[in-house]
Amino acid sequence: MRRIFWLALGVTVGALTMRKISKLTARAAEAITPSGIAQTLSDAAARTLHGARDFVDDVRASSKEREAELREGAGIDAGTDRAVGASPEVTDKRS
Repeated sequence: MRRIFWLALGVTVGALTMRKISKLTARAAEAITPSGIAQTLSDAAARTLHGARDFVDDVRASSKEREAELREGAGIDAGTDRAVGASPEVTDKRS
């Protein structure tokens, strides 16, 4: 009885292992075909482009925030490039 149990257990484990290995090799074989390589490269390019767009969006948002902070700190009106209370004529102090 013990021998039959261990034989059945061994056959079951062997069958499950072979099934798992065959699935892995099928995926690996698909990955090295020309269409599989093209799909992998396409996915990588899409992820890279998405990451670059996210980075640019973050940089733009941060620069807008920092510009607003600097304008507020310098007392510059957001609508103009002049300091609040400054006269419209600029005088050259070197003359």
